[in-house]
Amino acid sequence: MRHFLVLLLAALAWPALLRASQPVSVLAEVPRWSDLAPFQKTITRADFLRLLDTVYAPGGAWKECIEVGSDSARIHQPGEPGADFRLEFAKDAASAVPVPRYWTPPGALKKIPGKPLAGYTIALDPGHLGGRWARMEERWFQIGDAAPVMEGEMVWLTAQHLSDRLKTLGANVVLVRKGSEPVTGERPRSLRREAKAELAREGIEAPRDRYDGPSDPLKSQTVQWQSELLFYRISEIRARAQRINHQLKPDLVICLHCNAEEWGDPAHPQLTDKNHLHLLVNGNYHSGELALADIRHEMLLKLLGRSARVELPLSSRVAASLARATGLPPYEYHSGKARVTDSPYVWTRNLLANRLYRCPVVYCEPYVMNSQIVFDRVQLGDYAGMKSIGGMERKSLYREYADAVADGVANYFAEKGN
Repeated sequence: MRHFLVLLLAALAWPALLRASQPVSVLAEVPRWSDLAPFQKTITRADFLRLLDTVYAPGGAWKECIEVGSDSARIHQPGEPGADFRLEFAKDAASAVPVPRYWTPPGALKKIPGKPLAGYTIALDPGHLGGRWARMEERWFQIGDAAPVMEGEMVWLTAQHLSDRLKTLGANVVLVRKGSEPVTGERPRSLRREAKAELAREGIEAPRDRYDGPSDPLKSQTVQWQSELLFYRISEIRARAQRINHQLKPDLVICLHCNAEEWGDPAHPQLTDKNHLHLLVNGNYHSGELALADIRHEMLLKLLGRSARVELPLSSRVAASLARATGLPPYEYHSGKARVTDSPYVWTRNLLANRLYRCPVVYCEPYVMNSQIVFDRVQLGDYAGMKSIGGMERKSLYREYADAVADGVANYFAEKGN
């Protein structure tokens, strides 16, 4: 009995010991490095370095955690000596082992006239939640008696129209969320312990329990705000990733978002004249991010899965289609968290969703939801046909968004099928 209890206690303690030896990000599990084993000899040394230096970790951000030799790369792991993972390179492209993945690249299936997406499964991921969660997500504002502007609702409606368009093009379409119902089973109240731990990590040892309304300047230092953040921004996206990678297994995910500028006091939001467009491809990891075992592991899964081969050109095609439809200029980052690609509309950035989803991802950020023109278009609602807006005949914002994305995706797949 004593021996059994010792083994039981050791088993219970082992995850905590692993976590201590391998620091991970909030709500992340300690990675299983055996996940990389199927990628042995699937990539050449030159291609591995090219992807690290041009897409995933430019400027040498990878060099503190990855050691590249002549025939293999050693992935450093904190802990006991000899725990590092060794990834073997293919000698050349001709001898490379096929890349193991659940998704089918564009152009790999038999082409059907007028149905460029036939045989492909596309998952639509409308960002955020909307509904009763919109205020908590801080993606909600209202001016006077006008209809509230909620990003989760805007992209949900866009997803309905986009689904219809993609189906006519032959795709099997699945939605990652249903209405405003969360995918995660967690709720803010179930994440209070993790919220306190995260606040303690930030140096806040005795946080207030609740904040005093949305305008509270210190709300981010409360257990309530932190647990809400973990619910809708971390746990929800991780749950969507589980559904995508292990249940839906699509060939492509299209993440639908709208952008926003600072609107000041939530009780008296300010509109802006700024309105722009950009798309995000997974990449541009910093050394501090790669110091976390789970992020290093997830970056390598994205790199070795070779999704960037699809994400970069497809995102450029969708961006060009959105730019034509909307007339919007490209958004520009003025910080190091994103890096522009060959298209001024497409940037590489390490986001949780485009990192965790193991198939190609097109991550759209058109429109500034608190711009005057977008606010006015939201007030018009959804409609068929055209209406005069600012002296121009325009579709509803939601149909314009959906049609532009569908056109960009269809054109790219049709071209790859030739």
